Formats: sequence, C-alpha cells, structure tokens
Amino acid sequence: MRGIFGLVLLIGMGLAGFAVYMVDQQLNTQATALERERERARQVVRTVEIYVPVRDITYGDFLLPEDVQLVTYVQENLPEGVFTTEEELFPQGLDTPRVVRIPMQINEPILAAKVTEPGAPRGLTALLDPGMRAFPLPSNLTRAFAGDLQVSDRIDLYWVGQIGLGASISRLVKSGLEIIAIEDAERGGRGVVVQVSQADFADIQVLSAAGNLSLTPVARDDADGGDTSIETNIRDVLGIVEEVVEEAPEEVAPERCFVTQRNGTERIEVEVDCAD
Repeated sequence: MRGIFGLVLLIGMGLAGFAVYMVDQQLNTQATALERERERARQVVRTVEIYVPVRDITYGDFLLPEDVQLVTYVQENLPEGVFTTEEELFPQGLDTPRVVRIPMQINEPILAAKVTEPGAPRGLTALLDPGMRAFPLPSNLTRAFAGDLQVSDRIDLYWVGQIGLGASISRLVKSGLEIIAIEDAERGGRGVVVQVSQADFADIQVLSAAGNLSLTPVARDDADGGDTSIETNIRDVLGIVEEVVEEAPEEVAPERCFVTQRNGTERIEVEVDCAD
C-alpha cells in the first residue's frame, strides 16, 4: 500500500514539474512574441497618400482630374511641393485644370514646380517664369544633341566671331539657360526653346548676327554655372607667343636757333646759340 502511495506521489510530482515547465515555456514564447511585435512596431514606416499621374504627360498638357490618382508614399522621403488633397491640386474646382510645365511619367509625384497655377493659359506662356522670355534655338545649333536634350536641362552658349579686324575669338557668353520646351519638327514645332531674361534675349540676337553660336549641356548638379570670363583665340589654343618688336628710338635733331638781321633792304637769318 505504501508502495502504491509512493508511486502516485512520484507521478504527481512529475506531472506538476512538467506543468511548471510547460507554463514557463509558454511564458517565454509569449515574451519573445511580444518583443518581436514591439520591434516590428518600431520599424513601421510612416506613409502618406500623394497625387501622381496615371499616364505619361508632357509639357503643355492640361492636368485633369482623370489624369491623377492617389498612391502611398514613404513620408520620410517625401519630395517638396507634393499634393495630398484634391483641394490642393484643384483649388479652383475640378473644371479649372493646371498646365504641365515639366514632363512627368506615370506614378511620378506631381510637384508644384512641375505644373502651373490653376487656370493658367496653355502654351509657351504657361511655361515661362514671371519676367522671362522664350528664345527658340535654331535647328543647326541643337542638331548635335537633338536626341539627348530634355525639358528642364540647362545649357551654356558659346560665341565664335571676330571683333573689328582682330583675330577670331571663342567666348562663353550665356550660362545655365533652361530648356522649357522641345517640340518635334515633324509636328511643326519650334525645336528647342530656352527661357531667358529680356537682356539675354537682346544679347543673343546680336551675337547670332555677329558670329556663330554653339551650345553644350550643363551637368544637373552644376549649380555654380559657367565662367563667362572664359575667352580664347587661335594663338592661345596653339600656344603661340606673339613676338614683340622693339622700335628703334627716334633720333631727335638738335635744336637750331636763328636771328634775323637787316642788311640794307635784305633780311638774312643768322644761326646763333640757343638759350637754355
């Protein structure tokens, strides 16, 4: 009888120990899961909904309500000037669209810098900043980079010409001109159009008439612009140093002094020493 009682006691103690072990394992599992959820919560990325185009749109297009949709965007990486509400994008109502200033691809954030104010007129005038003018570059000037230039790119203009009877020179005359439009010649377009100030417009007209212009694209990260004091000529390029011919000193004839004397009815000049 005592043996049976002892056996039951051992079995009971074993079951109790096993139960304690199982409870401890369950608590550890719950603690691990809780810590994992806490870590996941710390790593949650905050997002916000912004407007993007539902299709590729180019400059001069109207931005209509059917052209946009909301997508989720990481708030930490949000660019400046996005639109998060319909009221921000169309403040004057859905019947008053904006005009696209810079081409955008599908799902690219719509930024305030890429569109005009609501109700702005369509065309080149909508693409210009206040106080600026549009200058169409001739096709012979843009042909070399025709497939590479894009709207919002910037270019430098160089001038090659001759001033008076002097040697031909090459000089950087305009730096950082912004391209605001590129239209295909097959569509009857104007080619590449840059945005310039009124003074630049007048300068380029004179430079075009007086010599030849050429352009080169500017790097997107080049914020300093070109050095418009850059100027060179064929002698500088080839390293030719112009010889300086020293002129022989001019011989100065000695000063001669005369006095007039009367001899009867005649007047004669007689050389005398000059006074100091």
